[in-house]
Amino acid sequence: MHLLYPSDPFDKKRPDEQYAEEYEAVMIAGLRTVLFSFEDFEAGLFKTSAPLTPGDSVLYRGWMLTPEAYAALVNHLREKGVIGVTDATQYRHCHHLPQWYPLLVAHTSETVVLDSDANFNQALEGLQWPGYFIKDYVKSLNTGGGSLVNTPEGIAPLVEKMRQYRGQIEGGICVRRREEYLEETERRYFVLHGQAYGVTDEVPELVIECAPLIDSPFFSIDIVLRSDGVLRVIELGDGQVSDRKEWPAERFAWMLSRAG
Repeated sequence: MHLLYPSDPFDKKRPDEQYAEEYEAVMIAGLRTVLFSFEDFEAGLFKTSAPLTPGDSVLYRGWMLTPEAYAALVNHLREKGVIGVTDATQYRHCHHLPQWYPLLVAHTSETVVLDSDANFNQALEGLQWPGYFIKDYVKSLNTGGGSLVNTPEGIAPLVEKMRQYRGQIEGGICVRRREEYLEETERRYFVLHGQAYGVTDEVPELVIECAPLIDSPFFSIDIVLRSDGVLRVIELGDGQVSDRKEWPAERFAWMLSRAG
């Protein structure tokens, strides 16, 4: 298995600064790596820093892609005779909340999925939730006051702010019921080929229970402690484009070496 990283925009022989620490760690762990220019890829060109052997598998570690862009990356790899560890359908399955939500509905905040131009007041009439957390299929708004509103009337203005700050809405709008979580309890876990990993060897039973429900070889799952003491899933993501968060690069490389 090769790990595919984006190169520095100004030096295609070096990894992008954002991934330099991780790149060095996986190299030390003995994993095979290869670079590509993300800027060239966006322009429709795909060339790796070293040849790929036909039949090899490739795991991407880089910038977040739309499902369409990821499918294009998988096609580029296929043209070189290599196989993406995660296919385009599996990527979308973890990348877009409406894809994974039905599988984890018992373990995560209640969610209503709507068009970005929906009449939110009408669509949410009668819910009377204690608050509404707003995101598109992928991201919430981390600036300009955040993504939490108290009433449905506040959703449309927030969606407009999302458009202004981010330029687009991916998919549609996910309206999630507000739950009270304990500060400093959020943790990220990764599941690689069905095996769950954490920063330490202790992995919550909830993560182990959720792991086989998701059809993906590599994904991240974020867990938090609710104020009533119940562990909850707050996010799922494709592992290829998920930040390490609290994970040291060495621990992350060790995990990848288990599948290398």
